[in-house]
Amino acid sequence: MAGSVLNRETIAAMVDGPPRLIENYVSMELQLQPNGFDLSLHEVSRLTMPGQIGTDNADRFLPATEPMEFDVDGWLTLPPGPHLITFNEIINLPLSLMALGYPRSSLLRSGAAIHTAVWDAGYQGRSQSLLTVHHAEGFRLQRNARLAQLVFFRLSAPPSEGYQGRYQGEGL
Repeated sequence: MAGSVLNRETIAAMVDGPPRLIENYVSMELQLQPNGFDLSLHEVSRLTMPGQIGTDNADRFLPATEPMEFDVDGWLTLPPGPHLITFNEIINLPLSLMALGYPRSSLLRSGAAIHTAVWDAGYQGRSQSLLTVHHAEGFRLQRNARLAQLVFFRLSAPPSEGYQGRYQGEGL
């Protein structure tokens, strides 16, 4: 049905494709939710200089980043502030779907938040989001932890052209 949120069974069928809706996930059993799919942590980077957005794409500059190292047990302690996270999962949206990402509630209850943008129809890539640690004493994360839930929406009609922006194919 157009304009509807995909349920667990529909997402599971689309993950098996073709084409595969989601690739490179850690655990289908843990990540598949009643109304979405949990995205898991691949990498965390610190922002080392400011970015810039102007009125023209030529005036857009992303900040330089530096990957942070997990300890031998796969844990990372984040100080308060902004951090760029990269998810494990590769998303392949057909023209009939778009998605929105939401933080898992345990993250919010720990004084941290994820900020996301729209996953447009036709997008393919390994996405990134902003993780902001608000707790004054920081936050600990383990590699492959589930941080956000991607919710898929069936469009009332597919666009004539899918996502063609700068981030198409990111992280592949």
